[in-house]
Amino acid sequence: MTSTITPDQLRRQMTADAPYALIDVRDIGEYNASHIPGSSLIPRARLEFDLSHAVPHPATPLILCDDDTRRVARAAATAEALGYRNIASLQGGVNRWASLDLPTEWGVNVPSKDFGERVEVVHHVPEITADDLHTRIQRGDELVILDTRTPEEYHRFCIPGGRSLPGGELALRITDTLADAPPHATIVINCAGRTRSIIGTRALQRMALDRDIVGLKNGTSGWLLAGYQLEQNADRSAMTDITEQGRAAAETYARRCAAEDHVQLIDINQLDSLRARAETESIYFIDVRSAEEHNTGRIPGFRWFPGGQAVQRSDDLAVVHHAPIVFACDRLARAALTASWYKQMGHREIYALEGGTTAWTAAGRPLTTDPESEPTLLTAARQTIPTITSQALDQLPNPTLLHVDTSQEFAQGHPPGAHWTPRAWLEWQIENLAPDRNQPLVTICRDGNQSLLAAAALRDLGYHNTHALEGGTTAWRAAGLPLERGLSGVLSPPNDTLPFGPDRNYADMQHYLRWETALGEKYAT
Repeated sequence: MTSTITPDQLRRQMTADAPYALIDVRDIGEYNASHIPGSSLIPRARLEFDLSHAVPHPATPLILCDDDTRRVARAAATAEALGYRNIASLQGGVNRWASLDLPTEWGVNVPSKDFGERVEVVHHVPEITADDLHTRIQRGDELVILDTRTPEEYHRFCIPGGRSLPGGELALRITDTLADAPPHATIVINCAGRTRSIIGTRALQRMALDRDIVGLKNGTSGWLLAGYQLEQNADRSAMTDITEQGRAAAETYARRCAAEDHVQLIDINQLDSLRARAETESIYFIDVRSAEEHNTGRIPGFRWFPGGQAVQRSDDLAVVHHAPIVFACDRLARAALTASWYKQMGHREIYALEGGTTAWTAAGRPLTTDPESEPTLLTAARQTIPTITSQALDQLPNPTLLHVDTSQEFAQGHPPGAHWTPRAWLEWQIENLAPDRNQPLVTICRDGNQSLLAAAALRDLGYHNTHALEGGTTAWRAAGLPLERGLSGVLSPPNDTLPFGPDRNYADMQHYLRWETALGEKYAT
């Protein structure tokens, strides 16, 4: 049963020490434009997939909000079906909150962005402009350009000559990465914008390397705005192997940071105690190694969230306020350094596992390689919803095709004649598209998962002649069937996706970077 919480009650909840989660179920464009500080974004269409990770224990107080509470009612039903039993809806949503002159903010991952700007201002993190870097590259200066974004981002584009070294790996591998570099080379750290550049540069600044280390001001976005070209499809992503000397340097540094920032280092027995606590409260167990390491074998119950992204997207990881977080890697360095950043952000109960997976296996405990279980509601839909193949679609008499995935997926290709009917608004839009509940309906998405959940919702509304397209548009493409591209039939600009990096137009880049920089102005005292 969902209760209602007033804006004033929510304000009091925010100032208390008890754990709670405030989740905004709108689409990312709406959230980006304005949201309540301290809220985390999980769009309604992602709840079945993301809520159990975001709020690990179902008894945790869960507060849901949108603009006017329409979508919250549906979202609350999903949360109840997932086993959550302490759910509240914000009275009047974000609209009423704002009407009472209560604070809102714009942007995504604001806590991490704000923290990055504070780090730069407080610690005087050195930077280099795009013009200066371009001049040095053209002049042939000795440079080591390290890209701290994810490997996927790096492969799309990078600063010319840059090499991939994700932020969570930076301190662990920097000694070995620089072993063959010219001794007087300038080390340049970059990301897409500002935060990961600042954090990476500060990490090496604090490590006290005998090197000239700078962050690229405004990252790849600043490079583009300055009129320079990015390199496409670079292949310098292989990371240097870790030597004992490199690991020792990183471990020593990590222990110093852990001590200075009051990170609690725990052993296997203390981890067991926290795992026992997790039976009654939300606790996060986070593996900050690379994806390859995680997939090779992980401590049971630990979820993958690489260290650099954990710092960049803290509100996506720590959705439950005041919940304990345990970080682990293969030994200590990456876990302790990620934990150090979280302590600096103001999180209180933060742990790093001594010895990580190495200590776990040394204690005779096996790692797991079992895949994560499928969301329970998706499994239920898979067992009850009939599917139809692309080839068999013409057997249905005049079906209405409903593409329920994102506008981006719809624009990239959909079966001819399909209507974009996002899951977030499905129940409100279906009456106009199919007033006859006996009308054959076929739900479509990229891989067949969202379409199963959408079909289940439609059947609950009485549309019993509903099928999900088996394999989604991926199978449709594989069958060589025709596709329409673009936002055909979409009459208003979608707000369910946000452009990032060079996908932004220049004006958006300018506004975004100025917004980020302005976050740090309050710390310049």
